[in-house]
Amino acid sequence: MPASQSKTVASVGATGHEDDRRWSAVLARDAARDGEFVFAVSSTGVYCRPSCPARRPRRENVRFFIRPEQAERAGYRACLRCRPKSYSGNPESDGMKAICRFIEQHLDEPLTLHRLGKEFRQSPFHLQRRFKAVLGITPREYVDSCRLRMLKRNLQAGDSVTRAMYDAGYGSSSRLYERTASQLGMTPDKYRRGAIAAAIRYTCADSPLGRMLIAATERGICSIQFARSDGELIEGLKREFPFAARKRDEGGLHSWVGALLKHMRGKDLDSSSLLPLDIRATAFQRRVWAYLQSIPFGDTRSYSQVAKAIGRPSACRAVARACATNPVAIAIPCHRVVRDDGSMGGYRWGIERKKALLAMERQ
Repeated sequence: MPASQSKTVASVGATGHEDDRRWSAVLARDAARDGEFVFAVSSTGVYCRPSCPARRPRRENVRFFIRPEQAERAGYRACLRCRPKSYSGNPESDGMKAICRFIEQHLDEPLTLHRLGKEFRQSPFHLQRRFKAVLGITPREYVDSCRLRMLKRNLQAGDSVTRAMYDAGYGSSSRLYERTASQLGMTPDKYRRGAIAAAIRYTCADSPLGRMLIAATERGICSIQFARSDGELIEGLKREFPFAARKRDEGGLHSWVGALLKHMRGKDLDSSSLLPLDIRATAFQRRVWAYLQSIPFGDTRSYSQVAKAIGRPSACRAVARACATNPVAIAIPCHRVVRDDGSMGGYRWGIERKKALLAMERQ
């Protein structure tokens, strides 16, 4: 219990009648009252918004505050489920944020649509439809993305594969193991060792944009980079795969080099020249990168157009980050994304290379 907690249930400056109305809103989980006040619970030391899906407290343990800052000055901390300080005034957006936070905090539990619907007092069908409309991905895809991120973090921290998988909410079946292996680009135990057992072949070649590096695992191309010298390229590959068994291979990657050079000089890839990719991605990155590959050769789209096309109209910055973290330049054409005013915007390999690529495609 906070040290400054008073036994009174009334908020400062409020009448008992006003607090009764607020308590009714709390019992009804009235989202329309979110932003008007928060309620604090003395038995937990937490304050929430009226619509918080958590179990209702006893009335005698509740105080009301007009603003979150007042609750914090009284010694309470913000609820991690309803996030009262993140209230934006958009009930739908805030509702989706609350679902995302709940997912992130319960990854080690079954997270079915039925469970989420019950927790947030919505039908599973309605919850999935609204979640996808706001975020552009389904709750299942968001769960998978969060679990993969936690798995990678746990493996990088040195946890055993078994512990990392269980902590991230995965079971021990071979099917789940194979699933995470495809998303990581290698098996979890190899990822844990910094890809020390994974053989990555690479080659460097001249291109219209300077020196180019192509690297590949046994599954496909995992990196395409540009720089002024081979030394810079190899150092970049080392940073991306710090403990991999990197081996130069001039002949084995020759056909892929030729296909990329042809593509850069204005020729679209035919079915016989398509490049197999082996890349890691979150659910959001996969949506962005898949859309980029659908942009017609020689055309461009703005960041806001890409965001709208994937169902996330407010996610322009996230789209820009997905473009900036694209590991396989050209194969995933992030150079075809520009600012709303038509200016180049950013490009991981330099604005001049981006201009040159677009110019070659438009010839």
